[in-house]
Amino acid sequence: MNLFRSATRIVLSFALLAAATCAASGGEVGVGADTILFGQTAAFAGPSALLGQRMRQGIVAAFTEINATGGIHGRKLQLISRDDGYDPDRSVAQTLRLIEDDKVFALIGGVGTPTAMATIPITRARNIPFIAPFTGAEFLRDLKLPNVVNIRASYGAEAEAWIKHLTEDRKFTRIGIFYQDDSFGRDGLAGVKNALARRGLELAAEGTFERNTRAVGAAWRVIKRAEPEAIVMVGTYGPCAEFIKLAHRSGLSPTFVNISFVGATALAKELGPEGEGVIVSQVVPFPWDRSLKLVADYQAAQKVLDPALTPDFVSLEGYLAGRFVAAVLRHLGPNPTRAELMRIINDVGRFDISGTVITVGSRAIDTPPKVFLTVIQKDGTFKAVDRL
Repeated sequence: MNLFRSATRIVLSFALLAAATCAASGGEVGVGADTILFGQTAAFAGPSALLGQRMRQGIVAAFTEINATGGIHGRKLQLISRDDGYDPDRSVAQTLRLIEDDKVFALIGGVGTPTAMATIPITRARNIPFIAPFTGAEFLRDLKLPNVVNIRASYGAEAEAWIKHLTEDRKFTRIGIFYQDDSFGRDGLAGVKNALARRGLELAAEGTFERNTRAVGAAWRVIKRAEPEAIVMVGTYGPCAEFIKLAHRSGLSPTFVNISFVGATALAKELGPEGEGVIVSQVVPFPWDRSLKLVADYQAAQKVLDPALTPDFVSLEGYLAGRFVAAVLRHLGPNPTRAELMRIINDVGRFDISGTVITVGSRAIDTPPKVFLTVIQKDGTFKAVDRL
């Protein structure tokens, strides 16, 4: 308890120091004469690295596009990204570095539920905007968290889409779940149980694995005994691919359905031909559909950043996050503040990004972000699920 109180005093002292520095300089923290600085914590190494790398690519592509036209009210947008290894303790340390050492204006594109759960108290205590986290966790959708801005659908909405498809389109009744044994996995588990309960059904089996590992054998042995017709999966691409391959080696072929956080293209690459028929829910538009202006702009921005980059659901979400924050900043005028940023987001609530409308805050209750299902083809490409 004394250690906790000491840590709290240190956090509050840093907050007072930051506020005093801001007041003395006459401007907002992170806003310079010609730049606005944003911070990101995510996994850039380890078994979930592609999620952080691609989220960053999308944000940087958006910022580069915006900066090429003069930035926002004469200021260029910059991103500092720090590696937290998808570990809550490291995420806390890196978040404090971004706030205290780098003095960022806001956080954007953080990756993960357990990491968000650990860092939200820090950002909330200091009223620092926490924008477009790459997670559908329900706790982040609490309107009592005024500094959090979600642009993606919740995991509960994804679970509803899975169960609706499996029970109504496929007529399945025996459904198991494979999930990461932490706040992320349990959030997905709750969504699936609720969706099944609305249909008078229960899970046929549950199996778990530890975050940042591929130790999935015990989970498969538990789940296979129930002989499920379908298995929904709440994890990242590495362990989920390992689980699917293990199932195929055993001779069983249930329908596999993955959460958007899995990293769809990374999963397809890991699985190779074994990915055929695997379903992945998505919360952003199809990143290959150039008939959408948003997607055409995204692909063009990626080519400018690096001609070798290919379209991907995660980097498109990052691009949306970057374009979203730029749209909000345009409303603020030449002297942006954190408080005004959040006021504009909550007051406006709807932002048009190249013809795609993003609803946030209380507006998202009436017009929630969309979820759709895709299925991996034998060659690793994706197509939309025909029925839902």
